[in-house]
Amino acid sequence: MRIITIGDGAMATVCSQILAEKHGAALPVTMWGRNAEHLAKMQRERVNARYLPAVGLSEHLGFEADEARVFAGLTGADLILCALPTQYIRAALMRLAPHIPAGVPVVSVAKGIEISTLLRPSQIITELLGRRPVAAFSGPSIASELARKLPATMVAAADDAVLAQRVQELFTCAYLRVYTNSDLIGVELAGALKNVVAIAAGILQGMNAGHNAKAALISRGLVEITRLGLAMGAQAETFYGLAGLGDLVTTCFSPEGRNRTFGERLGRGEKPEAILATMAGVVEGMPTTKAVYKLAKDHGIDMPICRGLFAVLYEGAEPKSEIAQLMSRESKCETE
Repeated sequence: MRIITIGDGAMATVCSQILAEKHGAALPVTMWGRNAEHLAKMQRERVNARYLPAVGLSEHLGFEADEARVFAGLTGADLILCALPTQYIRAALMRLAPHIPAGVPVVSVAKGIEISTLLRPSQIITELLGRRPVAAFSGPSIASELARKLPATMVAAADDAVLAQRVQELFTCAYLRVYTNSDLIGVELAGALKNVVAIAAGILQGMNAGHNAKAALISRGLVEITRLGLAMGAQAETFYGLAGLGDLVTTCFSPEGRNRTFGERLGRGEKPEAILATMAGVVEGMPTTKAVYKLAKDHGIDMPICRGLFAVLYEGAEPKSEIAQLMSRESKCETE
């Protein structure tokens, strides 16, 4: 068996590292990325200095930036791990698609929704690579904590039960427990939408709004996530599990998350463009907010938190005024 990882970021690295450490030479894992210098440095120094500088990488983990060799490797791959930000998946797979054999399963760790099409990662993959088994690997999974082998749990979700179980078996180890889930739609939506709420949580943190406000945001944010998920065909239980509530809480409270950090700086008065210019990596929640805003309108779903955040990110609204609007909405029953 041979696995190719598309991507060289934090999650791409930690997932590849888990596989390489667990399976060793019996399961060759090769990471592909477009930055040849970055990959060469990772191979030479056995560390991803850009994203996980304190974590040494397994000797069994390979790196490849040359597209010709990657194309050749893809033809013999038994499984592909797609670890790119959602907005970059399409461009990468358009180049790689001719070299990926039909039927080879793809596992996605992306947490977002494509702005131009409003598609989930698995839908983008299927559109470009044709029908094949596709899984989402998600849940509360801060890369740096996984890299330090701190206890964690994740979900392998797929319409294909065999693939979900295969991913479970591949990644389960002493510090990572993996559950299976048949609700691919729900797991992907939960992973995408929690980043939207995490930006809002960061804003509250930056404004020193207090723990009561953040607890209310998480609770009502989960309601909004669930509303949209149900309208799009997901199962309610998913949003109260690891991929939903679990990932939401982690992302809203962890100071290591890019989305929360981005929001915190917004809450302190910085502008979105200025923040993004100084951050390493992609803030998935920003484009996802625009996509979710469109989806909510298309499905007729009331998502006031998302609407308020959209106003802050794309219409120049002040966070303080949007919070005031949320607090002054018409009184209603919590379960409505």
